Amino acid sequence: MLRVSGPALVAAVRAQGAVGAFPTANARSVEELDDWVAQIKRLGAGIEALPPYCPNLIMRQARLKDDLACLLRHGVEMVITSVGSPAPVVQPLHDIGCLVFADVASIEHAEKALRAGADGLILLTAGAGGQTGWANGFAFVRAVRAFFDGPLVMAGGMSDGAALLAAQVAGCDLGYMGTRFIATRESMAAEAYKAMLVESRLDDVMLTRAFTGLDANMLRPSVVAAGLDPANLEELNSEEIARRKYGGGQGQEGPKRWKDIWSAGHSVSGIDGVDTVAGLMARTREEYESARQRARRLLE
Repeated sequence: MLRVSGPALVAAVRAQGAVGAFPTANARSVEELDDWVAQIKRLGAGIEALPPYCPNLIMRQARLKDDLACLLRHGVEMVITSVGSPAPVVQPLHDIGCLVFADVASIEHAEKALRAGADGLILLTAGAGGQTGWANGFAFVRAVRAFFDGPLVMAGGMSDGAALLAAQVAGCDLGYMGTRFIATRESMAAEAYKAMLVESRLDDVMLTRAFTGLDANMLRPSVVAAGLDPANLEELNSEEIARRKYGGGQGQEGPKRWKDIWSAGHSVSGIDGVDTVAGLMARTREEYESARQRARRLLE
């Protein structure tokens, strides 16, 4: 999650028995990324059966090669690749025994990622926060399961423990939860961002290409707060135009995406307060078990 997940959030998630992921782009430099990974390792020291931390390499990022070199030095066990083919990084990561999970939004993307050597797929479905997919999650996983029997992760619309169970029943091995973790005390999100998530619901999420040039789910109230009219955005922006207008570079024309204009997925309706990671995950486990018991009753 851009500008949200850092060492504290990743470490807290791992301490609760789940994989903690973060985009390497959240670190402002390769030097800071190196420090972050060292922090994550220190915070996990002494905890038995600790799940891996999982950096997310954005394939179109300018410093991709340097970030990759940093992760190789640290001997990472698991990496996510997004916004592009994983092909340039698969072999060097495999050489150190690292698993590569590719973010995919279509059958074509999935097939290309597997040909490139990806070990697992993250199915970016409709309803994911920020850069989002378009496919229905249940249809997507069944279509991919027709040709791939390896690890699958559902991303998008993972509102609670019941959604995680549904993803497993449909054929996924794991669920990827993002939006709900923005409103945790350990996240790097601004307090105003967390408060807006608590106050928002699914209808406050808007799909737009205006800010990135790609389909992205953003919080409509944050667009309004930035002085823009959600009904009159330039939806045909290319990635280059969107970067110039909202990317934060020299000569930027509008408010900065991710900093001033915030993302959220459809699962925002499940956020009713700001909690610790431990509290959120305890609640998710309860929801998951409740859903399992309900399913048993239905099958009796």
